[in-house]
Amino acid sequence: MAVTPTSPEPAPQPALPLVFAHRGSSEALPEHTLAAYLRAIGEGADGLECDVRLTRDGHLICVHDRRLNRTSDGRGVISRRDLAQIEELDFGSWHPGWPASADELITDREDRIDTPRTPVLTFNRLLSTTLDAGRHLRLLVETKHPSRFGSEVEDKVVDALAAYGLHEPKPDHSVHATVMSFSALAVRRMRDRAPKLETVWLTEFATPGLRDGRLPFGAKIAGPSVRVVKSNPEIVKRLHDNGNKIYVWTVNRPDDMDLLIGLGVDGIISDRPRAVLDRLGR
Repeated sequence: MAVTPTSPEPAPQPALPLVFAHRGSSEALPEHTLAAYLRAIGEGADGLECDVRLTRDGHLICVHDRRLNRTSDGRGVISRRDLAQIEELDFGSWHPGWPASADELITDREDRIDTPRTPVLTFNRLLSTTLDAGRHLRLLVETKHPSRFGSEVEDKVVDALAAYGLHEPKPDHSVHATVMSFSALAVRRMRDRAPKLETVWLTEFATPGLRDGRLPFGAKIAGPSVRVVKSNPEIVKRLHDNGNKIYVWTVNRPDDMDLLIGLGVDGIISDRPRAVLDRLGR
């Protein structure tokens, strides 16, 4: 039976832009770890951003890279490892902000990291953590392509969201999910599989369509890099004029934060969510 993510009242509408924690509060703590997401929730982020990949045995995990090398003590391609193999690895100690002692990793919630080895964060664990946060949150989920699993990535994401009742958002839900991809085909697949979910088309290029405020079929939110917007600030108004929204990544410099706030973007994705909130006076 699906878990229904309801709350007593409709979600409040925070002042724009929404502030999303990129892979958690990932400047302070290792990206895609439970601690990084708990910190972002505690810092007051409006939403959390994650990347998902499939293991060889079909489990969704929160990892950005195709390979394990950068963010764990393992090596090799993720899609060629079973979840049990990946769970043996450490995904935390590579980060310079990670404490030497696990005793320092105490949050203001009941969660506590009680082992020096930081396990991979599964998508299901992130979903349950988001729902358990006790407040309204947005969740941005990026499906990574190209992938040897093709459309199975989107199928698994929809199945996972459906298990928590998040595939069909309702006003009184505490958590609202949005799916993103650099692949226009993946965005279209998500529109077919879960038509009520918002979708974001990510890009690091100022395509002719984007400069005109147009998006690929299935997307109503543009997700350009901050570099694209700095070079083409007019796209914000053009997207809005065409009824689209714009979430910009990855925004860590104070001057970039101020520029995007001034342009009126709808969402800012940052490794430093608390810093963006401070610029907004929130």
